[in-house]
Amino acid sequence: MFNGLSAFPLTPMAGESVDLKALGRVVNRVAKAGADSLGVLGSTGNYAYLSREERRAVLEIAVEAASGVPVLAGIGAVRTRDVLVFAADAQNAGASALLLAPVSYQKLSEAEVFGLFDTVAGESDLPIVVYDNPGTTGFTFSDDLHARIARIPGIASIKIPPPASGEVAARVAKLKAGLPEETSLGISGDWAAAEALLAGCNVWYSVIAGVLPQQARTLVDHAVAGRNDLASAASSDLEPIWSLFRTYGSLRVTAALAEDLGVVPSSALPLPLHGLDSEGRESVADAIRQCGLEA
Repeated sequence: MFNGLSAFPLTPMAGESVDLKALGRVVNRVAKAGADSLGVLGSTGNYAYLSREERRAVLEIAVEAASGVPVLAGIGAVRTRDVLVFAADAQNAGASALLLAPVSYQKLSEAEVFGLFDTVAGESDLPIVVYDNPGTTGFTFSDDLHARIARIPGIASIKIPPPASGEVAARVAKLKAGLPEETSLGISGDWAAAEALLAGCNVWYSVIAGVLPQQARTLVDHAVAGRNDLASAASSDLEPIWSLFRTYGSLRVTAALAEDLGVVPSSALPLPLHGLDSEGRESVADAIRQCGLEA
């Protein structure tokens, strides 16, 4: 489950409640399209905005709808006590792995982040994906910290943010050199996925796969088979969407795409989050036309 395509679906909302029926349809659609795993309650799944009861319900529905495709459960929280509760809930719901970001209000030190992963790995039987997302958490992992955390028993994969343009291959090579051979390295930042997979990343932790799973599957299949030109072309075909991700952030663009393509019936974002403004929505509509997607 730490190789290939890991799709990160939205958690659709109906007003102030999670739309569990819509969630089940979204997850089942992605599973049927051939995702190797599903990242539920990641940033795209808005885990930070959900209560314990909502998270548990989301996981129970997702595991059922995934029909055997492994589910990676986001368990991030500010307090370690709560992370451990979410980890236990995830295991009880049937999740296959945990996805953990060092969420904080006060800035964390490297010792505190190491301690978080060491504690959770020691308490849970499930493998853990280290979620490196400095844009959201405000914490930047050093390569040395990644290497030390990767050697904790139970740490299975590292999910990294997209390197700067032109630096993807070098970044992947440098980071992999410091990790245990058995540790999977995964890329987020969908516009960098093709380049990172071709450079040696094991898995694409993909936002767009939650809405366009077939296109994401095609890109991964080309990359895994070493068809560099076709993998790059599959990514280039989605450049209008990647451009919007870089401008507006992937969450709001993905929510708009899901709505415009009929993947979810209503707003996917919990308040106080708002979707794109009218200019942004028109840009999404233009991207749909440019990419030849069915609306």
